[in-house]
Amino acid sequence: MKWIMVVMLWAQAVMADPLQEVAAAAHAAFDGLPNIREVAQIDGTCGADKTVNAAMAYCTTRNQILIARTTKDMDAAPYILAHLYGHAVQVRHGVADFALGQIRQRRSQETMLRGLVTRQVECIAGFIMARAGQDDVDLTKLFATEPFTDSHWGRDPLRVGPQVSIGLKARAVWFAIGQEGDLAACGPGEFTADLLLEAYKP
Repeated sequence: MKWIMVVMLWAQAVMADPLQEVAAAAHAAFDGLPNIREVAQIDGTCGADKTVNAAMAYCTTRNQILIARTTKDMDAAPYILAHLYGHAVQVRHGVADFALGQIRQRRSQETMLRGLVTRQVECIAGFIMARAGQDDVDLTKLFATEPFTDSHWGRDPLRVGPQVSIGLKARAVWFAIGQEGDLAACGPGEFTADLLLEAYKP
């Protein structure tokens, strides 16, 4: 009987891991998403250097989310992981290809277009967090300054990945929209939610 209780408590502890809950929610909602790989440090992996986000990064070449051991327990870790899954949803389900095509055709509007893509990433992240039962996160309370303005996703080498800034307030607004649980709302401007809805597994 005691062993049964120990196993049950262990199982509850595993299920209560916020990162595992985020990963499970993301994989349950979308096919083809990356698995997590824990590393000693991001620098030196998938072509990353010290300019790449030191906590986590999404290597599209390997379809892996890299998590540094020293940062996996930080308060912001579940959100950071959800954000990277937001990029992965776009990459694995056609949004990133569409966005890149638009950017190449309209170089003068690249900043605006990347800003729309980033807003959608935050919305997807909020949606995933809500599915993981973590819908009470406020980015303006979690961060004092805007996160993810460094390279944190892309092909090998990660050090040349895109860097985008839209401001903490805009990120928080779109993240909160996603937390409402309606994926159809994750369509900023010309980047509609159509491809997301096609890929989504309710």
